[in-house]
Amino acid sequence: MNKINQLFAERPQEKKFLSLYFCAGCPTLDSTTDVILTMQRRGIDFIEVGIPFSDPLADGPVIQTAATKALHNGMSLQLLFDQLKSIQPQVHIPLILMGYLNPILHYGIEAFCQSCVEAGVSGMIIPDLPFADYLETVKPVADRYDLRVIMLITPETSEERIRFIDNHTDGFIYMVSSAAITGAQKSFDEQKQEYFRRIDQMHLRNPRMIGFGISNKQTLQAAQDNAAGAIIGSKFVTLLDESGGNADLALDQLFAALEK
Repeated sequence: MNKINQLFAERPQEKKFLSLYFCAGCPTLDSTTDVILTMQRRGIDFIEVGIPFSDPLADGPVIQTAATKALHNGMSLQLLFDQLKSIQPQVHIPLILMGYLNPILHYGIEAFCQSCVEAGVSGMIIPDLPFADYLETVKPVADRYDLRVIMLITPETSEERIRFIDNHTDGFIYMVSSAAITGAQKSFDEQKQEYFRRIDQMHLRNPRMIGFGISNKQTLQAAQDNAAGAIIGSKFVTLLDESGGNADLALDQLFAALEK
């Protein structure tokens, strides 16, 4: 069974997941494997590994800066796969690659999926992948390799579209907290809370994870109250960079911030 499906299938109802995003190759070229193994050791449920790209449209300044730094460090998709393969036997939690369509197309969809399997990757998030292209081109290949393509929804996504996504994807649905770019927020206003409740009341087939803007106790609690858990990106990327790549220190600081 795919690790993502297994994780959610075995989740006790009261269990809330925490997933973290970081950009491969940042803050240093060789820090990626240590960050993953440290997060696994510290109890993170699954990890979103960013593929650095020169034009990350959905990302705020923190993740854009991390991607630029990673590219300057020499990170590439092939190097990332090589690094992941080196720790594949040690990683037992799901790894999800988050990247934009252009580098993946350049690598080749079939080759990308094959490399994912060889590197122990369970799924992918491609924010700029049109849904029609997903159904026609990407999904058939990903299904052959038992990989999950995770789709994003926002407050502007129609109920009809959400149900269509729910019926044609597997793993989980990534609920973006707002239509804005990524970045830490101090709180979620009533409009966002209403969006969370509205989607919850749809009783979708797939579990949901909420991301974008989670950085403290209030935003974490709001996400966990309305979904299977939370995905944190910008806050952790900032702390990891400030720590010079010391993932243990960055996690200590993150866990402390989530208590405030």
